[in-house]
Amino acid sequence: MTTGLIPGDQPPDPRPTNGLPHQRDEPVGRGTMPAENLSRSSVITARAAASFEPVGRSVASARAFVRDTLQGWGFADIIDDAVVLTSELVTNAVVHAGTSADLLCLRSDDGVRIEVADRYPEREVPLQGSAATMGSPDREGGRGLQLCAALADRWGVEYSPTYKTVWFQLDMPERPVGTRAAGPALPSDLLPIADTRVRVAVVQIDRIGAISSWNEDAEELFGYRADQVTGKPLTDLAAWPHTPGTGTGIAEALQLSRWEGSYGIRDAHGRVTPVYASHLRVRDADGDPSTVCLLVRDHERAVLQTPLRVTASDASENQSTDPFEVFIGSPAPDDLDSLLQRTVERARDMLDGDSAFLLLATDDETELEVRASTGLPSARQRFARVPVEAGSGRYGSARMPSVHDDLTALPGAVPLLNGTGMRSVVTVPLKVEGRLTGSLGVAAEGAGRYSNEEALRLQFAADRIALAVESARLGELERLRRGSLSFLVEASDLLAGTLDRDQTLALMAQMTVPTLATWCAVYTIADQASEPYLSYVLHEDEELIDGIKSLLSKMAPPDPVPTPGARVWSAPGEVAHQAALRTSMRSLGLSGGPSNQVTSGIGPTLTTASAVGGETVVLPLVARNRVIGMLTLGKPTDEHFRQEILELAEDLSRRAALALDNARLYSERTAISQSLQRSLLPPELPVIDGVEVEVIYRAAGEGNEVGGDFYDLFPISDGAYGFAIGDVCGTGPNAAAVTGLARHALRLLAREGLSGPAVLERLNSAILDEGARSRFLTLLYGELRPQEDGSAELKVVCAGHPLPLRLRQDGTVEPAAEPQPLLGVLEDLDLYEQTVVLDPGDVLLCVTDGVTERREGLNMLGDDGLAEVLTTCTGLTAGAVAARIMRAVERFASDAPSDDMAILAMRVPGLHQD
Repeated sequence: MTTGLIPGDQPPDPRPTNGLPHQRDEPVGRGTMPAENLSRSSVITARAAASFEPVGRSVASARAFVRDTLQGWGFADIIDDAVVLTSELVTNAVVHAGTSADLLCLRSDDGVRIEVADRYPEREVPLQGSAATMGSPDREGGRGLQLCAALADRWGVEYSPTYKTVWFQLDMPERPVGTRAAGPALPSDLLPIADTRVRVAVVQIDRIGAISSWNEDAEELFGYRADQVTGKPLTDLAAWPHTPGTGTGIAEALQLSRWEGSYGIRDAHGRVTPVYASHLRVRDADGDPSTVCLLVRDHERAVLQTPLRVTASDASENQSTDPFEVFIGSPAPDDLDSLLQRTVERARDMLDGDSAFLLLATDDETELEVRASTGLPSARQRFARVPVEAGSGRYGSARMPSVHDDLTALPGAVPLLNGTGMRSVVTVPLKVEGRLTGSLGVAAEGAGRYSNEEALRLQFAADRIALAVESARLGELERLRRGSLSFLVEASDLLAGTLDRDQTLALMAQMTVPTLATWCAVYTIADQASEPYLSYVLHEDEELIDGIKSLLSKMAPPDPVPTPGARVWSAPGEVAHQAALRTSMRSLGLSGGPSNQVTSGIGPTLTTASAVGGETVVLPLVARNRVIGMLTLGKPTDEHFRQEILELAEDLSRRAALALDNARLYSERTAISQSLQRSLLPPELPVIDGVEVEVIYRAAGEGNEVGGDFYDLFPISDGAYGFAIGDVCGTGPNAAAVTGLARHALRLLAREGLSGPAVLERLNSAILDEGARSRFLTLLYGELRPQEDGSAELKVVCAGHPLPLRLRQDGTVEPAAEPQPLLGVLEDLDLYEQTVVLDPGDVLLCVTDGVTERREGLNMLGDDGLAEVLTTCTGLTAGAVAARIMRAVERFASDAPSDDMAILAMRVPGLHQD
């Protein structure tokens, strides 16, 4: 890729003329766009262009290009939609149309326009709104324009004599400007409660997201000294409540001018401390940006939160204001989590409660999921689920308003409040058009605090916000769906890009952590009779991986149940809790033995227990109707998975299972091929007195096919040795059959005392007897006899094979045999043998055609090139000769060899040598 700046007011045509992939990203002045394609502004502030070749990998490259471009422009809110649309349109161009694709991104003040052009202008374009022409979404093609119609704010198709361009425009969502507000003077008993010493952690984050400043209150709140965290990314400590596609992530939040909300910080002991934060983006005198983060404990959020919370008395004084705005405040939060959190806080204040909670119903209204709470351990309860109607621990008051004067008299009536100390509670349903969408409740520590009057007031408030909550929930689900689609598309590309089993396991884990879970473990099952084996463990904090791996390796693996879907596995949390408890007791000297021997281990044990102490789920990895493993996902202490994440993990597990099984099959095939290839070559070469012998064999390809080249050197009788080097036409099982036949037949026939021509004639008959499995065979066969005078006598037959070359001591090179017909073609062969005497210092070089046919473009090494290299080998040992020939062959071309290569060098040492 190349980059460049293009000055001037009018950007040129982005399509490159040389067809090579490249990109540009530069600011431009005011440009012109068709009036119907513009949004609120016609100012183009930046543009980026790239061209992609008509190959499958270009689709992934185009997605990465768009993602990087929009991320750099600060358009994180629309990245997922843009990536999905680009993927479909580029696929249409490079896969279905078979042409290169030109991609252009234009940034304006309020959004981005993306154009994808191909060189297939005559393709039929389906009309929007026509069911007959748009086709089924399940078809291989035709989805690109459907997605444009569904996701883009505007889109269209433009034609030219040589191009067809499909464009779409995505507008940036409006972000409400922060509001400053002041509250009235209040009596002391109405002021928010805080600790005696309110600590405000001040953390400064530099432009790359690393911590540059850490004050004393931060040390006290989280247990880290400044020197321990300075220079580390904030993401290493932050437990960000972010699901892909549903809201602002931590990286995006740190780039905003202002941000305010809740998340968690992992302290030095591995526990998550809920905090309320206010972020402000600033720049220093040199213009370098950074973010100042003010953090307080979550229950002290009133210190930072703005605007101030509205009390019930304030709301009742202004009856002319819209009831929804009175309850929620204005402006209302624009994302679901913030809306729900403000709802529970206002409900608690309205009824003067100690806590409040809000649960959302699943689509089938059978379960309620905890989404927001205040005054309760929210991290422990978030995304926990309880049944609506039936079963143990049911939520009995979900569909109707309900008041409980004393929960101690009716344990389990509200499962969410078990063990919290709350005694009285009022709950009301959230309904939209008669359908249950959620439940809102307020609780107090004292008994008998609420009556029907409070229930009616709370129900009135719930009716005002139900529609807004449902609308925000549907918007979140739509964003999650789009983000999930983008995530699965990229995951599928990554998994399809490797056939290595270990790399596939690593990819599975890296795609789930931290996007879907805090930690994960992958179990594999070799066959039906094998037990699950712990193959891979990953945690977002690398220091915890060994502890989790040790914990899981000491406990029984989950049962390999093929039932689809995620199932809860409680064993890791229970085992971790027991191990931490035993370690704590030993450290206190309660179980005997000196305590100082185990005190050093208590930290890692407690940290591991905290890391795996939340919800753990297991998803089966099923491929080809067989369970090949399990994907285990986990959360830290008291955290739960949301259902949408589990559904996304289930989709990922199906893709990962198939990729893992493909890698297994490929590994097995490679191992079989390599084993077969080794069986076709001699296990070792004999030592011949008076003759140096060296062999180099290089198999081409990735090791999953058996090659057709072979060599052999074996004793025939006292003082006589047979040698052969051959090449069977083709590769694969049929070629391997002929290779094995040739090598073993040569040994058997030669040891029967037959001459070289007789050996090859009988081998030729055996090859022809193979029928359809027969293959052509070029073969150089000879017999070697060292002589008493220090020379060596060779009798050779060259049946269609590259001629052996003889190197004399004076540097001359000449063929050592004449060409004769190859084997496996003619039934009657008239072969003869030739006698060659190697004087001391002479070398005989035998190669297969993979050496002589080595190519670089139109140039080929050939027999002459091989002879030229051999002339430089005078005085070298046989091993050095073979090594120099191989180096010359490898350097002749830059590409990897496409054919097998075998080199057999034999040398008679000089009289002065041992």
